[in-house]
Amino acid sequence: MKFHKALLPCLFAILACVMPRVSFAVPWFPFGPDGGDARSFAADPHDHLHVYLGTANGSIYDSHDGGRQWKRLARLGQRDDLVIDNIEVDHNDPKHLIVGVWVINHADGGIFISKDGGTTWTESPEMRGHSIRALTSAPSNHSILVAGALDGVYRSTDGGEHWSLISPAGSKEIHEIESLAIDPKDPQIIYAGTWHLPWKTTDGGANWTSIKQGILEDSDVFSIIVDPKSPNTVYASACSGIYKSENAGKQFSKVQGIPMSARRTRVLMQDPARAQIVFAGTTEGLFRTSDAGKTWIRNTPPDTIINDVYVDPEKPEHVLLATDRGGVLMSEDGGFTFRSSNKGFSARQISSFAQSHIVPAHIAVGVVNDKAYGGVFMSNDGGLTWTQRSDGLDGRDVFSLLRTGDDTLLAGTNRGVFKFSGERWVQSGSLLSAAAPSSHRGTKGRKHVAPRSSTRTSGQFDNSVYALASDGGTIYAAAGDDLILSLTSGQSWQTIPPMHGKDLRFAAVEGRRVLVGGLRSISLSKDAGKTWKEVVLPSELTLLSALSMDDNGNLWAGGREGLVYSTDDGASWQKIPNLFISAVNSIHLDRAKHRMLVTVSRPTLAYAIALPDHKVTYMETGWNLRFLRPVGDYLLGATLYDGVVLQPQMTASEISNTYKAAE
Repeated sequence: MKFHKALLPCLFAILACVMPRVSFAVPWFPFGPDGGDARSFAADPHDHLHVYLGTANGSIYDSHDGGRQWKRLARLGQRDDLVIDNIEVDHNDPKHLIVGVWVINHADGGIFISKDGGTTWTESPEMRGHSIRALTSAPSNHSILVAGALDGVYRSTDGGEHWSLISPAGSKEIHEIESLAIDPKDPQIIYAGTWHLPWKTTDGGANWTSIKQGILEDSDVFSIIVDPKSPNTVYASACSGIYKSENAGKQFSKVQGIPMSARRTRVLMQDPARAQIVFAGTTEGLFRTSDAGKTWIRNTPPDTIINDVYVDPEKPEHVLLATDRGGVLMSEDGGFTFRSSNKGFSARQISSFAQSHIVPAHIAVGVVNDKAYGGVFMSNDGGLTWTQRSDGLDGRDVFSLLRTGDDTLLAGTNRGVFKFSGERWVQSGSLLSAAAPSSHRGTKGRKHVAPRSSTRTSGQFDNSVYALASDGGTIYAAAGDDLILSLTSGQSWQTIPPMHGKDLRFAAVEGRRVLVGGLRSISLSKDAGKTWKEVVLPSELTLLSALSMDDNGNLWAGGREGLVYSTDDGASWQKIPNLFISAVNSIHLDRAKHRMLVTVSRPTLAYAIALPDHKVTYMETGWNLRFLRPVGDYLLGATLYDGVVLQPQMTASEISNTYKAAE
């Protein structure tokens, strides 16, 4: 196995960090692929290079070099559904952090507090369950904070320890608070942007006034900023555009120069050193004005969705953007040009894995929900570094990956099967229309048909392909309502009519035995797909979430209620003695070590079940995993939302030893 010498310094730096901690008790080490959804920034007021980063999966990262490298600090509430859009750092005590969170499609969230720089967190009991969409501290008194929730505006006067509602309880106007700002000199003056126009109080919430003059009706107000040196100057961004007031919100006027299609401006940020420069982060890129809003220039591609902007107060040429899918972007020229800056930060949802038959260190993973920023990532060093190779996928989600017998890489996507040509992806073959099949009787008198090759083409197969499996020759694709197969390494495909309409999600092949299934069905073929038998579902499981076969042809199934296996083709099912697990989400046969690798969505344990004696080894990974795969003599885990993690044993693996030998 050969590896590029240019990667040696990077690898040895990694090994130096992790070698002393090699143990199953050590959390597995994250290795990308870098990027994903980044939501918010906050900076240490005493160290402008110390920046915090909030994500959409409950994780907080920090950087000590201005965002060039990131490290995960913690996961709030041990949940993966908390969106961190607001982080406040106490100016008097930078180890005191206050974070507001919310949950997508659910009225939930809260406020979390850390007093040790983000290592440990406690949840505010008074704010538990409140969907916090905005949070800010008073520039003149940092013990005063205000939080915007779906049910109103809350204030704390003791650094976030206690909170009280300061907007009218049950108000039909001042609710669904999306943005907040406090006057730089008077903490009693508070601006609140709602999903339906802005409001203002000058007496700490005792009385509120609508400040909608000049703003289009029913405008969602995403961001409000007040000029720190000239508090009468107020900017507000809304779904209808950007507005500016010169009289503390009494009257707003529409800012011109930003295209109407980019009017959803999620964040406004003023350069702390140059008040005339304002950044507008929109759903169609970053706009910058250097003349206080008279003219605007877009400085990123229009497909960049921006959630937050950080401008270094000591070096304003240094600008960071938190983006959807693309992670963090960095500028060193004041926001005119940007580059990716995601080293150490990964919020990827890994869906699938494939490994080269020829060079085991050459692996690929598929990603979902990242559109053009996702697709497929490849590694030539066993998962230590990754390169995006998604040209031709056009933003498709990748649900499954497979190496064919000749080592061709196939991807099952949400719109068909694709083949990697070495440079880009191309749609893999045509779907052949069904020829007149031979027919015969199968189990329980059901009629089963054997598909025969056809020369008539009916077009490309464009359905979602959830699983790919192969015996080295024939390739099977579980594609929802259809099971399709290819006898030509993916150059052409044909349907298997008896398997139509079963909502197929899983596929496994062991010799001539083919096992496929959906959420509520399992089918087995013992003759390479010519005939099929419907298998009775395990009574222990309400829904299937994982399906596999071991190297003796035994069936394995998993679901919310646990793990079962069958030695008689599904006639009966049984559990592993003394293995009490639930929420099983993957089962994989590790042929080299004759074991089944099992993961669960929670807790952070993974399991290796030896074959045939079923001895169980427990592995504490430190992560909620989606699946496990062997790479050489260590394991790679795909997390639910944090990319790839590698087993600590990788430090003594054949791959790292090969690097050392190459040196």
